[in-house]
Amino acid sequence: MTAVTLTGRVSDHSTAVDRSLPRFREIFARIAAGAAQRERARELPYAEVAELFAAGFGALRVPVEFGGHGATLPELFELLAELGQADSNIPQILRGHFTTVEILRNLDDGPVRAHWLEKIGAGAAFGNAQSEPTGRGTFDISTTVTDHDGEAVVSGEKYYTTGTLYADYIRVAVTDGDARRRFVVVAATAAGVDRIDDWDGIGQRLTASGTTKFEAAPVAEFGEFGHRPGFLDQQSSFVQIVHVATLAGINRNVRDDAVELVRSRTRTSLHAPSDAATSDYAVLGVVGKIAKNVLVVDSILQRIAQELEDVNARFAAEGPTRDLFAEVFVNTSAAQIAVIDAVLDSANLIFNAGGSSAVREGRNLDRHWRNARTLASHNPVVYKPTVIGDYLVNGTTPKSFADRYGEPKNS
Repeated sequence: MTAVTLTGRVSDHSTAVDRSLPRFREIFARIAAGAAQRERARELPYAEVAELFAAGFGALRVPVEFGGHGATLPELFELLAELGQADSNIPQILRGHFTTVEILRNLDDGPVRAHWLEKIGAGAAFGNAQSEPTGRGTFDISTTVTDHDGEAVVSGEKYYTTGTLYADYIRVAVTDGDARRRFVVVAATAAGVDRIDDWDGIGQRLTASGTTKFEAAPVAEFGEFGHRPGFLDQQSSFVQIVHVATLAGINRNVRDDAVELVRSRTRTSLHAPSDAATSDYAVLGVVGKIAKNVLVVDSILQRIAQELEDVNARFAAEGPTRDLFAEVFVNTSAAQIAVIDAVLDSANLIFNAGGSSAVREGRNLDRHWRNARTLASHNPVVYKPTVIGDYLVNGTTPKSFADRYGEPKNS
């Protein structure tokens, strides 16, 4: 399969993804048209997310035999970048969904895998419920799964439950009676589930990254699945690259807004070398610097997406080895550092292209910095230089989800 390129071109070789591109991009255009206003008014994009799933966007990575598109990782991440260019909230909303699809793709064939892939192929959406508001860290879990009259039920409270308000099903991190960490699936509208829109971050305000409460909520049929041994190491890179793709989208949006801003200016500064902003070399240089950042970020995204695609192919062919995903994780971490620096630079530079009018609330240009800064706080970038240095100098394999959760039994 030929991947969508980062310039938006596709090959003559027709695939399920290629055939769906025009419809996806029509939806992206509608999403973009209302994105700034939705954020100002804090209008959650329920209709926009529903339209994407109805069009099959949530089934991008679902194999064709289960009703999906069978997309490659480079195709997925490019389309998430395009979606992030339209509205950066929405790729983050879908992060937990696509992570679940990756896990399902790598289960052994069987009824559990088929059940959920068929549902997602038909349009079902997954949300995330992993982190908790209390405890010593992300992986300190007090939410439980217990037996109640012969039925498995979930009780507890989660935070950072991104996407749950938009989901049909929620994949929940729990502990059982033996203090083992597990994941179970709960229907989002099941009795005992309370999804609360209380996310108060400075950016990514529409992601529904707030609280979800479970009170004896029943586990769904086929509602527990593990991982192919070794595959949890892949997830550490995958979830980071989703954010890199979203940041790439923000960067493109900054560039487009900068171009529009300069073209719309009717006044110049006292010291401007030209009466028109469109011929002011200083202002044009700002746009050029932002365009440089876009090229850098897009190139990085393309490389790390292909690296993860390649290492997945090795995993499928060779089976698990402890260090299989280490190098791609290190490169993904380096990419995260470089991308965050570039996108925050773009989000700051745009104000130099517009003068005082650029800071008016109606333009909402500050959303780019706020959204990028919020994404930069996930998988905290502050630790990544040390992870990279420790790997290169000492050969220390980076910690992964497998180290924190352990490898659950395969399903």
